[in-house]
Amino acid sequence: MTDMLSLSTQEAAQQLSSVCDLCCSPVLQDVLEPGDALVLAGALKVLADPARLRLLSLIRSAEGGRTTTGVLADQLGLTQPTITHHLGALFEAGFVERERDGRQTWYWVNTDGVQAIRELLDPEPAR
Repeated sequence: MTDMLSLSTQEAAQQLSSVCDLCCSPVLQDVLEPGDALVLAGALKVLADPARLRLLSLIRSAEGGRTTTGVLADQLGLTQPTITHHLGALFEAGFVERERDGRQTWYWVNTDGVQAIRELLDPEPAR
């Protein structure tokens, strides 16, 4: 069996997508199969960083729900290369989308990626 924690974030995102497409049971609803647990752990590993969680919240709360690397670096007080590294991991895992516009890159939250994790963790839809 492949160790999910050793996969690239892109491979982890692809496997998470595959598991969600197969309608795996939410963690709290049924027994989680070993392979599904590895996939979910890989996706959660990407999110298990305070800077990445803050980035998601800053992007989501930005005007129009999108912002640039430079703005995020200023807001977090981190260097642009550090922000770019974290955004790259979030992008590869399917949690954000991006678009180049000249010298800037715009980011926004990929609601499908976030929803996939939400559905795996919570069997009841949000009320």
